Amino acid sequence: MESYLCMSVQGEDEGEEVDIVKIYHLKKYFWEGVRQIKALDGIELAIEKGRLTAIVGASGSGKTTLLNTIGGLYRPTQGEVWVDGVNLGELSEDQLTIFRRRKAGFVFQNYNLIPELTVRENILFPLALDGLRADEVFFREIAGLLGLEHRLDDYSYELSGGERQCAAIARALITRPSLILADEPTGSLDVRSAQNVAGVLKMAVEMFGQTVVMVTHNLEIAQVADRVVRVKDGRTDA
Repeated sequence: MESYLCMSVQGEDEGEEVDIVKIYHLKKYFWEGVRQIKALDGIELAIEKGRLTAIVGASGSGKTTLLNTIGGLYRPTQGEVWVDGVNLGELSEDQLTIFRRRKAGFVFQNYNLIPELTVRENILFPLALDGLRADEVFFREIAGLLGLEHRLDDYSYELSGGERQCAAIARALITRPSLILADEPTGSLDVRSAQNVAGVLKMAVEMFGQTVVMVTHNLEIAQVADRVVRVKDGRTDA
């Protein structure tokens, strides 16, 4: 089941791939009754490793569908999505579940923290799913950098919105994933908290060498990115 890590790896003999995501002729169609919705309509895109890429566009443009397809939450109607050398289209549902748990860290607008767990337990939850123990030094480093070191035994409902999102980012980082996918991570926050969270995502790139793909409708927040990709009518400008 887990051998997919060795399946269909795309690379060059001369060294490591620069692009962690490669998308070819990607289409994703949905149906609403008899009406076909072309959420993604022939996207060609490469995302460079170790950078923060912002995906921007109007509501309904296809940007969240694009993020979810990169994360293996949606299967394409047509085309290919390669992440870290693996063709997601060749993975079974069980393999996609393992891919999402180990290779992709998700950050959502509404945090998706588990209210019955403490901040510490929420952050460590992805490791617990695999029966793994945390690297305590790395855990403490993340908690300190995100300003959570004094909130680890609190519950999510005791935190501010910005602190909850920082806890969600810490949870995404703890497995050292190949890719962090953030869907409107500042959408529920006030201006100051939103700026802080955007700065934290940028810090994850600069300090931990992470690759972050962030969907946002906020053009000011998008300015922290190394690259901005605009989506309109299911197509990108790059």
